[in-house]
Amino acid sequence: MDVERTALPGIGLRHEFVTVKGQHAAVVSHVSGRRDIVIYSIDDPDTVVATLSLSIDEANGLAELLGTARIVERLADLQRQVTGLKTVQVPITAGSPYDGRSLGATQARSRTGASIVAVIRAGQILASPRPDFIFIPGDLVVVVGTAEGTAAVVSILDNG
Repeated sequence: MDVERTALPGIGLRHEFVTVKGQHAAVVSHVSGRRDIVIYSIDDPDTVVATLSLSIDEANGLAELLGTARIVERLADLQRQVTGLKTVQVPITAGSPYDGRSLGATQARSRTGASIVAVIRAGQILASPRPDFIFIPGDLVVVVGTAEGTAAVVSILDNG
């Protein structure tokens, strides 16, 4: 899908796209954090048919629903293809030992042999996070490895 990005001075950004079925839509990201999903008329791409305004929390929830399903499907396919490979998702909660700490501080790969391959934050998939990546509450950490290795990473992230 091609997405056209347009700066809206004083407002934010508009990301416009056309679906496979020819529906023209956009997501307007306001500087306040609010997101508007705009649907344009098929007959006249300058005419707005409907607008759905989402708060920051609603936008994050929707993005998580859409993004999480996609990465989970891809990882499930990968898991089926590789014998002995397991994928787990570990939430970072407020007060977690790694809330506000870096991925590198976990030493997950060297301690367990399992890899942190992505973090899902506010519906965005952050693939291959660097060691200086800082975890925050609400992050969903995606770990790939053996059953023992992934269980060990879960323990590290939950207990320190």
